[in-house]
Amino acid sequence: MRKGAKTVIVGGVFAVMVGGAGYGAYNVVSAVSGDGGSGSSGPAAVKSGPPDADEVKEASDGFFAAWEKGDAVTAAGYTNNDADAQPVLTSYGDTGHITGVRITPGTPSGASVPFSVKATVSFDGKSKPLSYDSELTVVRGRTTGKALVDWQPSVVHPDLEKGDTFVTGEAANPPIEAVDRNNVVLSAKKYPSLGPILDELREKYGDSAGGTAGVELAIRHADQNAGDTTLLTLAKGVPGKLRTTLSATAQAAAEQAVKSYDQSSVVAVKPSTGEVLAIANNRKDAFNAAFLGKVAPGSTMKIITAAMFIDNGVTSMNGPAPCPPTATWQSQTFKNLTGMEPNESASLSNSFMRSCNTAFVKLIDGSDARPLTDESLTTEAQTRFGLGQDNWKTGIASFDGSVPASGGPDRAANAIGQGQVQMSPLNMASVTATAITGTFRQPVIVSPELDDRQLATAKGLPSDTVSQLRSMMNATAVSGTAAKVMAGLGGSIGAKTGSAEVDGKAVSDSWFTGYRDDVAAAALVQGGGHGGDAAGPIVAGVLRSGG
Repeated sequence: MRKGAKTVIVGGVFAVMVGGAGYGAYNVVSAVSGDGGSGSSGPAAVKSGPPDADEVKEASDGFFAAWEKGDAVTAAGYTNNDADAQPVLTSYGDTGHITGVRITPGTPSGASVPFSVKATVSFDGKSKPLSYDSELTVVRGRTTGKALVDWQPSVVHPDLEKGDTFVTGEAANPPIEAVDRNNVVLSAKKYPSLGPILDELREKYGDSAGGTAGVELAIRHADQNAGDTTLLTLAKGVPGKLRTTLSATAQAAAEQAVKSYDQSSVVAVKPSTGEVLAIANNRKDAFNAAFLGKVAPGSTMKIITAAMFIDNGVTSMNGPAPCPPTATWQSQTFKNLTGMEPNESASLSNSFMRSCNTAFVKLIDGSDARPLTDESLTTEAQTRFGLGQDNWKTGIASFDGSVPASGGPDRAANAIGQGQVQMSPLNMASVTATAITGTFRQPVIVSPELDDRQLATAKGLPSDTVSQLRSMMNATAVSGTAAKVMAGLGGSIGAKTGSAEVDGKAVSDSWFTGYRDDVAAAALVQGGGHGGDAAGPIVAGVLRSGG
């Protein structure tokens, strides 16, 4: 809702009077004052214990009746927090322009009463019906002993949070028609993962996309950075066209791939440009873990660690990286995955393709001639891969990764993607893109020319390091831990698997990153197990689409 937009205030209460049947006909003699509420006539005996069925009905019926009548003061008095309830209930009719309220209670379950709401939203000559379901709970007032509605903003509407209010008027942002790189329209209906992302793009770029705003009922959040949540559109605006970097083909493949795994996320980028080709999440919440996730990346981190070894002259692709059964650093002992055969004469390439933890831990101190420090991995991540400096500007909210300089056991743990390292699928897709091109290109979902954003930069990798990383990732995809997943994919391919242990959880997070020609992708499945078990098939599905 555009702040400062023209609204029409109707009366001094939050809705017009309601006639006819329903709870509007309930005869409210006086409010049942809550703790600090609106007062009631005469003293009342202080009761204790849970409210009985009659008290639950009396409190809920009184609240419903006052709500239907548009009497915010009385309705708030039936709650245990009238000071917070009254502004919300007032905004329901005043700035929300919600009238003709009819409330139908369901069958109570103890002290909880489900109910349905039907009403009308009217503004500037336009009207539409509004309907939704909610629930309230009746509790005993702590000081008065009265049966009162336990105030939660979600009682009035399930999407309402503390401090939120209702507003009807001109939309805060004009609608957008987002299109992919080939002018294919991207809708939340066809690409469900994009729903929250399209909302974010509308909020940020709606004004500059050339559209005109419609009229909406929305929730105005107390957090002004959150934007408004549209509940009902009374009049559609004219959408402006917003071109994204996404590929409808890759997006469709990503949507299909994450369907098979709960708590999964995937991102695909174009290494030659940094453009995001696909972004998908399969989560019960609307959190964009693909861009904002902050979890340990497991052995996919070994791409950066291997680059650090090579860049600092510690070893090379064909140089030594022994893989013993265990390795100890700063009193902490590290092991490999069950079943991995030790190889004391292994090269870095062999230890990389088999994902040997102990080889990377053994090398974390560097050598006498080429010592490493607590800051070495951080420096590699920041200066070569553009990570961890909080300066990415993708076009929507994103996390830049975090590789802090760590002492003690965490220095070794960081090297194998545990410890204090945090990444998102976006970060790891970018890492792969940088590894195979040598150039860090900050990922973007809309062109920086649209809003003159300054993109993050980094110096990238030497060509010799790139050729070695590509060779090791290719070996991993062809004959290493990623071979089963990547089988059948033609072209120039490479991959790295990862599994990250999570405190308190028996099953590790599944990570996988890989590339095929000019598409790099990374996926995370929280609680998915080994990298090839869950995240791997997701990445392979996206790479198979060809972008």
